[in-house]
Amino acid sequence: THCVSGCVCPHNQVLDGKGGCIAPEYCPCVHNGNSYSPGESIRVGCNNCTCRNRKWHCSEEPCLETCSVYGDGHYTTFDGKRFDFEGDCEYVLVQNYCGQQGMNQGTFRVITENIPCGTTGTTCSKSIKVFLGVSIFLNKFDGHSDVIQRTPGGKMPFQIRSMGIYLVVDTTVGLIIMWDKKTSIFIKLSPSFQGYVCGLCGNYDGNGNNDFTTRSQSVVGNVLEFANSWKVSSSCPNANRTKDPCTANPYRKAWAQKQCSIITSEVFMKCHSQVEPNEYYQACVDDACACDTGGDCECFCTAVAAYAQACNELDICISWRTPSICPLFCDYYN
Repeated sequence: THCVSGCVCPHNQVLDGKGGCIAPEYCPCVHNGNSYSPGESIRVGCNNCTCRNRKWHCSEEPCLETCSVYGDGHYTTFDGKRFDFEGDCEYVLVQNYCGQQGMNQGTFRVITENIPCGTTGTTCSKSIKVFLGVSIFLNKFDGHSDVIQRTPGGKMPFQIRSMGIYLVVDTTVGLIIMWDKKTSIFIKLSPSFQGYVCGLCGNYDGNGNNDFTTRSQSVVGNVLEFANSWKVSSSCPNANRTKDPCTANPYRKAWAQKQCSIITSEVFMKCHSQVEPNEYYQACVDDACACDTGGDCECFCTAVAAYAQACNELDICISWRTPSICPLFCDYYN
């Protein structure tokens, strides 16, 4: 129906934005700047949402939350707290051996080992160790996984599979680990563990302000005090702040800024309003400056992929890779 008399719609109808009039129940719903017609469905996290009467009606299944670690010690906890930490040791990422009651009743522990990957003291994740009745070692050098100890009866509480560029460990306890076989780790955890975990990934209680909880269950404001408390070995030295990698390697700064500007460019424009890009851009610049002993492109690509993954978690898929920018050989990964 066309609007009349200066685009005024008849009674009980509204403008459709295209010069026409429609009944209100036929208006679209909007998500991430895109319009969806009544009856159309989208997926948001682990829930399906359907457009009806101008509103989204979504299922309310509890979704797994994600803790991420990538590049030069960039962490995002389950509750969304971001911090940087560069330590040359093994650290507990997440476990449910927490507090006095949980020390002997836990079911899993995930540990990462960090090693230097530049001359400025920057460190990157080298391997992941998963303990859940069996021990699984994931090694950076070849993406190989080793099961060290089998459970009685031989039944394995996990499954290891490939998914694109990721090696995925699916466990029966509500823990999923995604690893790009380089320096990115994504840990997804069931809501049943909310408030019952600890480590560098935080306590998963919905409040990012208390994520800096030390091994002794003290909430602190200093990231070094918090992170150093989660060393696996007490004989390992405490980490101190390292110098700014772009100040230490000024000849790399312009290149790093130019390469990393893809994060704040039009390529990722659809995601900018949903995932703040500047922190990811700065982390990318720091990593691109820091990785000065080879692997500089790997550090850059990992940093951009981390932002793309954060967008993808919100159902915003960005095709950012090209033959000249971090290409993937899809036939190989497929």
